[in-house]
Amino acid sequence: MAERQMTSIKSCHALSLLPLVQGSATAEPVVYVVDDDHAIRASLPSLLESVHLTVKAFASAHAFLEQFDPTQPGCLLLDVRMPGMSGLELQEKLLDEGRVIPIIFISCYVDWPMAVRAMRKGAFDFLEKPFNDQHLLDTTQEALRLSVHLRNRQILRDGAVARLAKISERERVVMDWMVTGKRSKEIAALLGLSTKTVETHRANIMVKMEVKSVAELVHLVWLSECTG
Repeated sequence: MAERQMTSIKSCHALSLLPLVQGSATAEPVVYVVDDDHAIRASLPSLLESVHLTVKAFASAHAFLEQFDPTQPGCLLLDVRMPGMSGLELQEKLLDEGRVIPIIFISCYVDWPMAVRAMRKGAFDFLEKPFNDQHLLDTTQEALRLSVHLRNRQILRDGAVARLAKISERERVVMDWMVTGKRSKEIAALLGLSTKTVETHRANIMVKMEVKSVAELVHLVWLSECTG
């Protein structure tokens, strides 16, 4: 299941291409444990901290929401059944609010319809208690790597969108033809402009977008539109 989730994010992989912004998701990832069982809130952090992971444990979904920082990479180990807001309801709330975090559901027994529902909504994995410690650690590490990837990608996308915001309406029209491979003379003929005017627009676009080639420009525009 985790492998399928990891594969699904590759369509917009852009972490190694353009240096669109300064910095990346360098904050230390956090593993959030949300479970109303005190024994789990004691044992899981102890296990995770033994491999030098930062852990925050909460007894309820509401307590977690009060301290959750969606700008920080991390993953969520989430009990399915809890008093008040259940794990599935918390997943729904995070989705509705656009707060992205890989979720590993944990349950005393696997309710397969429930598990399928959770996975269809993007859960990273679904583990049954008691779980193998090493498997839990491996799954958590995979979820954290995914989170760092997603956060870095969002930073890159935000940088691309910010640059595009500098482009004027006329420059955007010229740029849309540029990224299709059209030359200045061709764009000029299509838009009824002089070649010199188009070349001026091209120069301004390259400066505002902070790129040195049309290939970089194409990638930046693609990245700004990337949602998957």
